[in-house]
Amino acid sequence: MSPLPHSPTPLLLLLLLLLPSTALTFTPLLPHTTKTTTKTISSTQLQGTGNSFGRTFRITTYGESHGGGVGVILDGCPPRIPIDRDEVQKELDRRRPGQSRITTPRNEADSVEILSGLSPTGLTLGTPISMIVRNKDQRSNDYTGNDLSLAYRPSHADATYDAKYGVRAVAGGGRSSARETIGRVAAGAIAKKILHMHSGVEILAYVSAVQDIKTTSVDDDNFTMEEVDSNIVRCPDQETADKMIERIDKIRKTGNSVGGVVTCVARNVKAGLGSPVFDKLEADLAKACMSLPASKGFEIGSGFEGTMLTGKDHNDEFYIDKETGAARTKTNRSGGIQGGISNGETIVLRVCFKPTSTIGQSQATVTRDGKEVDLRGKGRHDPCVLPRAVPMVEAMVACTIMDALMMQEAQCGITGLGGRPNPLGKGVRREGFDGVVEKVELSGSKKAVGLNVDEE
Repeated sequence: MSPLPHSPTPLLLLLLLLLPSTALTFTPLLPHTTKTTTKTISSTQLQGTGNSFGRTFRITTYGESHGGGVGVILDGCPPRIPIDRDEVQKELDRRRPGQSRITTPRNEADSVEILSGLSPTGLTLGTPISMIVRNKDQRSNDYTGNDLSLAYRPSHADATYDAKYGVRAVAGGGRSSARETIGRVAAGAIAKKILHMHSGVEILAYVSAVQDIKTTSVDDDNFTMEEVDSNIVRCPDQETADKMIERIDKIRKTGNSVGGVVTCVARNVKAGLGSPVFDKLEADLAKACMSLPASKGFEIGSGFEGTMLTGKDHNDEFYIDKETGAARTKTNRSGGIQGGISNGETIVLRVCFKPTSTIGQSQATVTRDGKEVDLRGKGRHDPCVLPRAVPMVEAMVACTIMDALMMQEAQCGITGLGGRPNPLGKGVRREGFDGVVEKVELSGSKKAVGLNVDEE
């Protein structure tokens, strides 16, 4: 049997990742033979380390929970956008730990520093924007000075990070910690501002369920951030919020944790965003939200419950808005997206989050060297991630829609807005519309326009 060639060294792999996407040639050594084999590898084959998101509006987060700090590099931000540090800090304050008794008591100010990408007057330069938050209150000895340095926390990323990399950041969970989301929320703050400036887009999320306690009375078209932030669980339905808080408190006192659902809406998103077939808007939103720590499920519009309806009951019928002349839908079971493209209605999505993995009760686990052991978490952690997940979901939705908007402008904006057959959704008007909606009258016995179809 011929001996296998030596694998490329780690240094070579690193160089391939860092060099531009040009073809590189190397010759693997074959022991006991003088024959050589030349193999060409494109560096693009080795890219994809999972720390970046977006195509045109692109973010790359960095840092670990107990390292020197965490942050983000935002590339592709349009120039001449006024950005105030306090605008970014406001969003980070909604995400920070130590907010209440139902979040982790770790005391971090999460004060953001903007290192690059802004002019002295606070305008974006069009160059990469780097933002960092320095860690101040990490207690690494809580992890390295006891069994947590050896034992894997059940349902946490400890074991899988070890399996992938052969090493892991024991303290704080490293990159798997929710602290990584600081960079996302900082970039999301900028995305939210640009979207609002562009077309009045408003992105808001709230906790809609904690275990079996659900709110059904929130008006997705009208609730406000002030209503969301009026209580510590971030549910704008105060009566349901009180029940949620009571449930979390009850579970927290037993050393356990709970999960639930965050609902997010994006209002005034114009029609046309999203690129079939692999870059559908809901597909990009799903990836964005499912990349958040502890997320376990995603649905949009009617979601899984829509499977219980017939096509007649589920379809969103169209009508002409008498004020604008634009085509609208009577219902919104599509959740603002049809065929992978936004239709101008409010985007409504839901993300479910599992109970926090680290709990104060004894659980069976194993150690790194293959021994069974019981483990009980002690110290500071969230009994429920939902209140702090709200700004995280908003940020990822904002970055996704911002990226889709820039992609749309790059492909379709170059031809201008004229000549499009039909204005669709909220916030647009039909040119020359006089408020009169014409109804097509069918002749004879016809009750509806016939449509012959031949679909696969």
